[in-house]
Amino acid sequence: MSVAIITGASKGLGRALAEALAARGWDLVLDARGAEALREVAEGLEKYGARVTALPGDVTDAGHRAGLVAAAWRFGGVDLVVSNASALGAEPLVRLDELPLEGLRRALEVNVVAALGLVQEALPLLRASGIGSVIAVSSDAAAEAYETWGGYGASKAALDHLVAVLGEEEPGLRVWAVDPGDMATELYAAAVPDDDGPRPDPADVVPGFLRLLDERPASGRYTAPALVEER
Repeated sequence: MSVAIITGASKGLGRALAEALAARGWDLVLDARGAEALREVAEGLEKYGARVTALPGDVTDAGHRAGLVAAAWRFGGVDLVVSNASALGAEPLVRLDELPLEGLRRALEVNVVAALGLVQEALPLLRASGIGSVIAVSSDAAAEAYETWGGYGASKAALDHLVAVLGEEEPGLRVWAVDPGDMATELYAAAVPDDDGPRPDPADVVPGFLRLLDERPASGRYTAPALVEER
């Protein structure tokens, strides 16, 4: 049975990925800061017969990250790490001349430092897996310059670069940075509360992530909507 660790799994894309993997028979270790919402997700996955451990906590806490990996080890190992938990840096987003430096530090800590820390903790099990994979959820703001998205975009650009280097350093793994595209999520609503335009449900882009797991292309950066369209 394959085992995945998914951060930020209580809502949005993380929740949609958890459900899709549970439906495929994966065992899951799920993280989020909201204990009640995370518990509800875990209970909802019981219908698939998957083993699920829900560990509420903050991914910036090294002890919490160690606990996630230990829980996966009890399921038999780690085959996939999905770094989906994200911080915006400011809610709503603001221009760089107004961006609180503490907010930028938080975005870098959550989106970059914690993501690498979790991978470092899981690396021995990922290497032993035979199908070890890492998915880092990126953003088009990592590659494009959008007003007010500077802090968040900078953190995701740094994450993309770490993923690229990790792919070179760990040729036995698959390491993918994935831009999910626009989605109707609480994160986007918090970022731009005045923009209520229609956006795809996170579940609509999950098939792109599943395609990566099915086909295992080379490590690199991918866009989930493109993967869905090409399928």
